[in-house]
Amino acid sequence: MARFRLTVDTGGTFSDFVYVDENTGEISVAKVPSTPDDPSRAILAGVELLIARGVAPADIGYFCHGTTVGTNALLEGKGVRTGLLVTKGFRGIYEVAEQCRPHGPTIFNIGYTRPTMLAPPSRTGEVEERVAFDGEILTPLNEAALRETVRELLARDVKSIAVCFLFSFLTPKHERRAREIILEEAPGVEVSLSSEVVPLIREYYRLSTTVINAYLHPILARYIDNLDARLKSAGVTTPQKYIMQSNGGMSTFAETAKKAVATVLSGPAGGIVASVRAAETSGFPNLITFDMGGTSCDVALIKDGEASISNRGKVEGRDVALPMIDINTVSAGGGTLAGVDKFGELVVGPQSAGAQPGPACYGRGGTRPTITDCNATLGYLSPDNFLGGKMRLDKDAARRAVETEVAKPLGMDVAAAAEGVVRVINVKMEEAIKAISTMRGHDLRDFMLLAFGGAGPLHACKMAAELGMKGVLVPPHPGVYSAMGLVMSDVKHDYLRSRLTPLSRASEAEVNAVFAELETLARADLAREDFSEKSIRVEHALDMRYAGQGYEMTIPCEAPLAPGGLKALREKFDAEHKKSFGHTAPEEPVEIVSWRLRGVGVVPPVREPVYKPTGAPLEKAIRERRIARFDGVDLECPVYQRELIDVGAEFAGPALIDQLDCTTVMPPGFLARVDERKNIIISMGSAT
Repeated sequence: MARFRLTVDTGGTFSDFVYVDENTGEISVAKVPSTPDDPSRAILAGVELLIARGVAPADIGYFCHGTTVGTNALLEGKGVRTGLLVTKGFRGIYEVAEQCRPHGPTIFNIGYTRPTMLAPPSRTGEVEERVAFDGEILTPLNEAALRETVRELLARDVKSIAVCFLFSFLTPKHERRAREIILEEAPGVEVSLSSEVVPLIREYYRLSTTVINAYLHPILARYIDNLDARLKSAGVTTPQKYIMQSNGGMSTFAETAKKAVATVLSGPAGGIVASVRAAETSGFPNLITFDMGGTSCDVALIKDGEASISNRGKVEGRDVALPMIDINTVSAGGGTLAGVDKFGELVVGPQSAGAQPGPACYGRGGTRPTITDCNATLGYLSPDNFLGGKMRLDKDAARRAVETEVAKPLGMDVAAAAEGVVRVINVKMEEAIKAISTMRGHDLRDFMLLAFGGAGPLHACKMAAELGMKGVLVPPHPGVYSAMGLVMSDVKHDYLRSRLTPLSRASEAEVNAVFAELETLARADLAREDFSEKSIRVEHALDMRYAGQGYEMTIPCEAPLAPGGLKALREKFDAEHKKSFGHTAPEEPVEIVSWRLRGVGVVPPVREPVYKPTGAPLEKAIRERRIARFDGVDLECPVYQRELIDVGAEFAGPALIDQLDCTTVMPPGFLARVDERKNIIISMGSAT
């Protein structure tokens, strides 16, 4: 590996960069204003910052990117015009979906509207073909009729086509031939096959995932091509260029372009990877991650040092049947707008000021108050030290925005109005935390709140206290923490094979044969990406269920299975079912539903520094003293420059802690200490 690793997390108001010098272990960070019209422009600006330090482009040997391009296209409905081909007689699968409303508060929403279909019936074609439940071909593919159907879709100006035939995960022959015919009829159209995107049992989830992939694929492929060209123009020619995936691992540019749907949680996934490392090194294995950026807030749960991985999830109500880190996202960020509606009630979000024009205090033309403007009004942000002094905040503009849009309409004091807005957004984010913790049986008193993102440490202490949590952990570079996670990520590829198999009729040899086939694919793919045998790891699991159940559980296992391995797996499944659902049925037959294998290309770890106390007095770290408002009271508090706080230092709130990438707010009643890795560990009442 060459001398430097460069990672970037784009999206929101700023694009975040981390640079790692492989020779010295030095880690440096930077933030560049985002360019939503073309995120690659901001990326190039961050690359040029490193080159301007005297680093030769050829010395940048590793590049990883967490992107929101696919996510934003899906959320904003800006994917390409998509068509769909299904088995004749099954046009309604996509429209019927799960046949019910989603669980949770939506059940009580009388105005609930389902997400629009990305491939509506008018752009859905039925194909004469049929594969049976056991993979046998019942009806051959009618190629002549298929050509007519494809031409009809082309007449409707489709740019991408999803193909999802019944039981194609068992016999993909018809889907593959359909792609050949589509490309013969329309060489420029992109094609996504369900048997390649997600060869999974359950037609609707496979279809939904494949349609999303078709909808996003041309967008992401163009973006990656453009980004690659920009990097090469800057002299960055390393073959080790990766994109973060929703599963917490990286994939190459080429592989990512093929499976765009795997990036829908690319942005926040990096932060979870870094958080898992923090759970290993901080002494706090139970963490709630709290990533508050410019436009959204992402929270996740880490229990006993492991993040929760789901094999299926939803993004804005759309089902994605791919492994992804279990992240709960709400529209709450520094750019979230506040105002008063026509009924005279305070409204906070979900709309955001975004990168342009941004908060009023940024001086880019924004006039409506945001969460950032409220924090500036309350005295939490340093006008002359934002981004390390590279950007000056207009506190007066922030105050005017809060006064005009919130305080006057409500007949309130400006500071009280700002506090009210912050309380509302805190409650919204606290509800997101409860959804992944207390509502799933976890006791928040056992968890630390790991605060990161540009705005997370501003709000964390108050939220942790209101939720009754153990305390708050603020890592050394919270504002670029997701980009930091990209430095720590491995390359991960997931492989899947669905085939209903009664456990009583299966043998260890049969199970091992399927795993061996998937492992051969995984090792070949990773070898093509220049990973040696020594740096490849494979992980095995089986999806299992009681016969006839409508859901299954993923049971990790070691492969190849030894004699008696299936009996041990059955016992493990019963135990996990009891743990998750409170009951078990050892007398009932069990089925294997799917084989899962993850191929991991292990990237050399970054050497995280461990520091020793220098003896520097805490007073030397005080940059200024400033009035800030806490629960309706204006208090003078010290403003510490974080880089100057020594390891082992302890101090009490009220206090503000400034650094390049964010500000940490400590209200009265909180105590903090700095550990050997320069994490700030904050607790209520006494140091931990």
